[in-house]
Amino acid sequence: MLTVLGFAMIATFLVLIMTKKMSPIAALVLIPALFCVAVGEGARLGDYVIDGVGNLAPTAAMLMFAIVYFGVMIDVGLFAPIVRGILRFCKADPVRIVVGTAVLAAIVSLDGDGSTTFMITVSAMYPLYKRLGTSLVVMTGVAATANGVMNTLPWGGPTARAATALKLDAADIFVPMIPALGVGLLFVFALAYVLGRRERKRIGYLTLDEALVPETDTVLVAAGGSGGGSGSGSTGGHAEAGAGSGAGEADGDGFQGLDPNRATLRPRLYWFNAGLTVVLLTAMILELLPIPVLFLLGAALALTVNYPDMAEQKARIAAHADNVLNVSCMVFAAAVFTGVLTGTGMVEHMADWLVGAIPEGMGPHMGLVTGVLSLPLTYFMSNDGFYFGVLPVLAEAGAAHGVSSLEIARASIVGQALHMSSPLVPAVYVLVGMAKVEFGDHTRFTVKWAALTSLVVLAAAVLFGIV
Repeated sequence: MLTVLGFAMIATFLVLIMTKKMSPIAALVLIPALFCVAVGEGARLGDYVIDGVGNLAPTAAMLMFAIVYFGVMIDVGLFAPIVRGILRFCKADPVRIVVGTAVLAAIVSLDGDGSTTFMITVSAMYPLYKRLGTSLVVMTGVAATANGVMNTLPWGGPTARAATALKLDAADIFVPMIPALGVGLLFVFALAYVLGRRERKRIGYLTLDEALVPETDTVLVAAGGSGGGSGSGSTGGHAEAGAGSGAGEADGDGFQGLDPNRATLRPRLYWFNAGLTVVLLTAMILELLPIPVLFLLGAALALTVNYPDMAEQKARIAAHADNVLNVSCMVFAAAVFTGVLTGTGMVEHMADWLVGAIPEGMGPHMGLVTGVLSLPLTYFMSNDGFYFGVLPVLAEAGAAHGVSSLEIARASIVGQALHMSSPLVPAVYVLVGMAKVEFGDHTRFTVKWAALTSLVVLAAAVLFGIV
């Protein structure tokens, strides 16, 4: 019964948000509350929610202060050179823009934190997507999938969890998987190229003669294609978005990117801010302090040094309050979903049913089975739930058929490309929130490509004899 209700709850949630019948926040709260009552656990709903909130509170704190920190870094112009470099590479070609997004997301993912990756990637690429009318769900989909592949780094989380759960060395899991993960990353770049070609066909090949001048003075001229147009005039031109899910729409008064002469810039403090960011990311990788504490200290220091005046500090915090509130609300709403899913025992029953459904003849191929199961299980469950709850059971089943726990552990990380777009991953709300994309649109577009990427990684692992 709990198994059926668990799958029904997840399916109901996904259908409602993808059809836009409910907002993600409302669906994350109301759907699990209703199902909690349906299983006869309504009296314990409060306990489940409090447990869920307690588990996700550090993540919410990290996201809040990370948004403030990187928001301030954007305000002071830290990423301006990155943006200029990307603009020079991308020019106004949608193919280069989408491929550049994948490359940037993969590089920034080396810090091991998805939220940081998405904040930097969206900050750099959003103005260009918006100005050219390129589909914003392409940006979020490519960034999330590239980050998902890179999330398998030993300090990214999943590999460390697998190592801990099965009492293995993280390097023994990750290093042999490098060729397969490399194939997966190349597939993401190839996918970005294909999606970019599709965008080029939709909006045309645009020329941007003065890519680095303020948007209010820029005119884009379409050189062909069926979907886009050109804008011009004293208020600044921009390519109108064509049809397609998530395509960027012009703001009512014409989109304007960051003003290169804005009062918040601090060019004299550029190297201080760059050094502070490097120190912060290094401390994260070395785990010198909990990540929420690092971002709290970093945000406080960045505000104090860059904006000594109290009024300026309040203004900077207020400028990013919208993003902070949206993401925090989403995380705590997700806590209701995970709290009910875990507290009622739905997750455990769903996992047991899936493991029990494995045919006896598949025993010697438990590595492959684990890889396939990692896609839906890491999408519908938290990484903690999968790696500490389900993976040991799969490893035990594999051991009974002579399959090593190392092989099971390696197979278990192939689903991460899909996992990063799960509604249970707080970082994805940072991505869609900053990109101003509906979560349902992101899900509908990304899931198929992310699942395909995970299957490519699994196929490469099997081909290379890793799994």
